[in-house]
Amino acid sequence: MNIKKSILTLGAAGLTLTALAAATAKLPPAATKTGVTYATDIKPIFEASCVKCHGAEKPKAKLRMDSLEAVLKGSKEGKIVKPGNSAESLLVKSVAHTTEDDEQWMPPLGNKAGIKKLTPEQIGLIRAWIDQGAK
Repeated sequence: MNIKKSILTLGAAGLTLTALAAATAKLPPAATKTGVTYATDIKPIFEASCVKCHGAEKPKAKLRMDSLEAVLKGSKEGKIVKPGNSAESLLVKSVAHTTEDDEQWMPPLGNKAGIKKLTPEQIGLIRAWIDQGAK
């Protein structure tokens, strides 16, 4: 590989890392609550904001969010939760509206169901749940 190509490759990698750092910086911090569980803390958030479109009946993107097992399984595109790493979990990026593709924003802006964007506190609780192992 010549020097010019090496510099371009390093420059592109640097831009990618900069974009990743910027997206992560936009995420609300994880909640400080310990012992966060799906059943107690996360399921009520998902029931209010996600299950209407990602429930048992015709789940969009083949993603169900009505059980812990279903959330951990993911969608037709793959897993949405990386236990222990909320900042890299697509679920967190989607609910925080930090993905580059606004088609991945959940709930979508202007959705027909009128579901509002999750609050920073809700996102922080989801982050704490994932960081604590997504149990």
